[in-house]
Amino acid sequence: MAKWIIAAVVLIPALELWSILQVGQRLGGWTTFWLIVLISLLGAYLAQAEGRKVWVEAQRQLQAGQIPGRSMLDGLCVLAGGLMLFIPGFFSDIFGLTLLLPLTRPFYRQLLLRWIEKRMRNGSFTIRRY
Repeated sequence: MAKWIIAAVVLIPALELWSILQVGQRLGGWTTFWLIVLISLLGAYLAQAEGRKVWVEAQRQLQAGQIPGRSMLDGLCVLAGGLMLFIPGFFSDIFGLTLLLPLTRPFYRQLLLRWIEKRMRNGSFTIRRY
């Protein structure tokens, strides 16, 4: 597991830097800079709007006496998408935006659900109260 983390810490920033340099060569430095800023602002707005929708849906489910499982997974996707938009670069922005968009979020929600179910079946996923 530590090898994957080390590889990610090295490879992801290198990939992001490479993509910024490639776009900068094609569009110019200032255009690339403003494109990154624009995408980040758009993502911040989208994260806020989608976060509100998820929060309202979770409250509605709780008031109806239901467990807001799907809303919680959506909330994790929106949180991860918002965090990805803080990383400067085009690959993280594209990944973050797909986590935020309602059309693509179900794919990630399903992956997350499968991962949680697998961990619960193996006994390696526990929920603790403090």
